[in-house]
Amino acid sequence: MGVSGDFDAQNRGLWGFKGLMRRKQVDSARKEVDGGHHQLAKELSVLHLVAIGVGSTIGAGVYILVGTVAREHSGPALTISFLIAGIAAALSAFCYAELASRCPSAGSAYHYSYICVGEGVAWLIGWALILEYTIGGSAVARGISPNLALLFGGGDLPAFLARQYIPGLGIVVDPCAAILVFIVTGLLCVGIKESTVVQGFVTTANVCAMMFVVIAGGYLGFKTGWAGYELPTGYFPFGVDGMLAGSATVFFAYIGFDSVASTAEEVKNPQRDLPLGIGSALSICCMLYMLVSIVVVGLVPYYAMDPDTPISSVFANHGMQWAAYIITIGAVTALCSTLLGSLLPQPRILMAMARDGLLPSFFSDVNRRTQVPVKGTIVTGIGAATLAFFMDVSQLAGMVSVGTLLAFTMVACSVLILRYIPPDEVPLTPSHQETINSVLSRHRITQKFDEKNSKVCVGTSNEASQPLIAKVGASADPVILKDVAQGRCTYVIDETTRRKIAGWTIAMICVGVVVLASSASCVSLPGFPRYMFCGIGGALLLSGLIVLTCIDQDDARHNFGHSGGFICPFVPLLPIACILINVYLLVNLGETKHEKMIFLNGFSARSATWTRVSIWLVIGVLVYGFYGRRHSSLRDAVYVPAVHADEIYESSSNCLA
Repeated sequence: MGVSGDFDAQNRGLWGFKGLMRRKQVDSARKEVDGGHHQLAKELSVLHLVAIGVGSTIGAGVYILVGTVAREHSGPALTISFLIAGIAAALSAFCYAELASRCPSAGSAYHYSYICVGEGVAWLIGWALILEYTIGGSAVARGISPNLALLFGGGDLPAFLARQYIPGLGIVVDPCAAILVFIVTGLLCVGIKESTVVQGFVTTANVCAMMFVVIAGGYLGFKTGWAGYELPTGYFPFGVDGMLAGSATVFFAYIGFDSVASTAEEVKNPQRDLPLGIGSALSICCMLYMLVSIVVVGLVPYYAMDPDTPISSVFANHGMQWAAYIITIGAVTALCSTLLGSLLPQPRILMAMARDGLLPSFFSDVNRRTQVPVKGTIVTGIGAATLAFFMDVSQLAGMVSVGTLLAFTMVACSVLILRYIPPDEVPLTPSHQETINSVLSRHRITQKFDEKNSKVCVGTSNEASQPLIAKVGASADPVILKDVAQGRCTYVIDETTRRKIAGWTIAMICVGVVVLASSASCVSLPGFPRYMFCGIGGALLLSGLIVLTCIDQDDARHNFGHSGGFICPFVPLLPIACILINVYLLVNLGETKHEKMIFLNGFSARSATWTRVSIWLVIGVLVYGFYGRRHSSLRDAVYVPAVHADEIYESSSNCLA
């Protein structure tokens, strides 16, 4: 069997189960662009990205969250809870920053997973993100109408906007929410720059409202005294455990900065601006959260806070009832900005998935005039408006967090894969087959296929003769190498062996994280088995960290994707810590946000959330099996060693010329 036959065999292997592991190439200037696709407009700068990040992250929840968390978890230590949660979110932000600058294309976590992990995982991440943004946008839209009613004196909105109960169906419809979704959808269709400018104005109004709380509250505190900090219970009334529980709860207030990464293809200078935009947005949000919490918990004892309207009630207690209007304006603008941030990424994720053939090409069309995926935006708007109009999606809010945490986890895993075992093969279209045969034959490459991982084993006759452990400057037989000139012993691990060790170690780390997080969270498990499983998971995690620290990272990482961008620090420690935090929050999702189990129709909130998510993911598996798998752009791709990709491209160009 020749070269062509071998690659046909490889493709048949990829068409089977191992097709789930096929990975695509990083988008580059060499990438072939389909004739039906048009490019998105490169209009965004750092300021635009900061507006998107801050606007998507700071929602109206912060105006309520400070009271709930202070009363039940943190007390006066609420500020430290926000700081710890911000640091935990920064771990994911570092990972996003590196991948966004290396792979600046639409799709965010779906795109990174497809490049680093494989098609099957990427599909599930993309499918989960679709759920996240649809339900997130609908939930935000449903929350705007009550705040608008408060803004107009607490009365009802006009009849055509007010919520109405439908007796026959037993549901409450919300016309105002649906109308707002359609308005935002129309704005997003106009253009990315125009919609971002509007989001910037709305976000500025929200930030001004928060700064009013900080300045006016600080004045009251220095004038009347900081009663909240002069308590006999001290700064940690619930102990350090309570403060950490509060951090787990407020962590979800930082969700939203990942929307910046979804616009990577529309940024003028992605290598510079994307890391700055992500980092600046997260820093601003953390600073505002901490400043507001310092003031609010200092003005009133934490146990006296109103859990529903903590900030408004604090000012009312000091005779500033009128401040409630400013705070309500901040809540409304925060919700409107978050609605924009929720609906912006989804059409781009749909577009990325459609470009890869996993969804119909309908979603990949980009309008020639506005350079926006208008069709995908309209479909997203219709879906979100329908949910917002008919359904009370508050019970589905936990599903939003599942999609986000899954994406955060996979992005951290992708950083580890990129650093230690970056893809060493490049998918090419079958049109390059003759050039591939010519180039590989010229290099006298023999191809063998491993039944276990369906990888192409490529090596010259000289390379094939090298042992796993070779001697520098002497015979290749000994295991321990002696550099005679320096008089010292060194160890050299063959590159293939190093990649295998790194791959299995990353898998071991993931298993250890799941075991540790699950056993630590299962309070119903008896003491000894629980501690035993915690020990096993911790041992796997620690062993993996030590192994990755000792072995070298892959030299190919320097040339992977676009160079010159942000480099995530403290690898492998930082990505591993990020994976552990996100998996722990995933396992405790129903309980982490409320700390106690809430039973709905006999099921806990955690069970109900995971049941709904599982149903959605099963639907996604069926869609992928019946459509995405059959229409994938990599279905007939030919994988060649990355070291020969440039020569193959050049040879193809010369033939065409």
